Amino acid sequence: MQGRLAAMMASPMQIYAEHFGLYGRPFSLQPDPDYLFWSPGHTRAYAMLEYGLATLAPITVITGEVGVGKTTLIRQLLRAAPRQLTIGLISNAHGERGRLLHWIMAALRQDFADRASYVRCFSQFEALLRSERSAGRHTVLVFDEAQNLSQKMLEELRCFSNMNSEGDELLQIILVGQPELGRLIGNSRMVQFEQRVAARFHLAAMPREAAGDYIAHRLKVAGAGREIFTAEACDEVHGASRGLPRVINQICDYALVYAFAEGLHLVEADLVRKVVAERSQAMGMVRQPVEEAMQES
Repeated sequence: MQGRLAAMMASPMQIYAEHFGLYGRPFSLQPDPDYLFWSPGHTRAYAMLEYGLATLAPITVITGEVGVGKTTLIRQLLRAAPRQLTIGLISNAHGERGRLLHWIMAALRQDFADRASYVRCFSQFEALLRSERSAGRHTVLVFDEAQNLSQKMLEELRCFSNMNSEGDELLQIILVGQPELGRLIGNSRMVQFEQRVAARFHLAAMPREAAGDYIAHRLKVAGAGREIFTAEACDEVHGASRGLPRVINQICDYALVYAFAEGLHLVEADLVRKVVAERSQAMGMVRQPVEEAMQES
């Protein structure tokens, strides 16, 4: 066991890789298109993104619960984007109206004066869009975690889309966020914005029948040449994760660590139940002191 601990400390990424015949960490929480699993939901969501781009939709909206795989789809879109697209990715933009242009120009890798007036920044932005269009390129702005945008910022984006006129499409906007984004857009005050949304999809959690395929896919990409999770174990993972890929990854990653520590080469349902129970207990122990501190304050 001491030898295993030394190996863990020397290379955290290889805690269990050799034990299971893997060359990577299959259940990392980082959004990696190499591991993208094309479930029916992810396939439809990506098709809607492609549809929005192909039809020059002014605004495309993709929503989904936390951890459902939205950011991974964005990474795949950026990777596969044709050269004639100039894409700016804005993650977790926030702030007051007027600051949005600063986020956008930074995402498009443009220098601008931080204290420049709004009119000057907008003029620079419009000139950039027209320059890209003249060069045969189309500009797309992708907002990840778009539920953090305020109503005023969304209205500002709608105004930006007004630059598309007379058949000259200068800008497309893609908003990707949690379900709150859909509720925000559905507000009675956002009617004009909602009318600009030409492509829309809600990405739901993964169904039970897809969980086993998802787990097997990620293991195969990481080099697995045999079964590592039994079908019953996959069912347990799905039930505990509610079908959310990020939570599936967390449980499976822990399960592989537990199996490695116990010298097991197959993850069965009992081990998954142990992982879930001990994770729940550990999270409860962390939450309790925090809640007590909040009550005392």
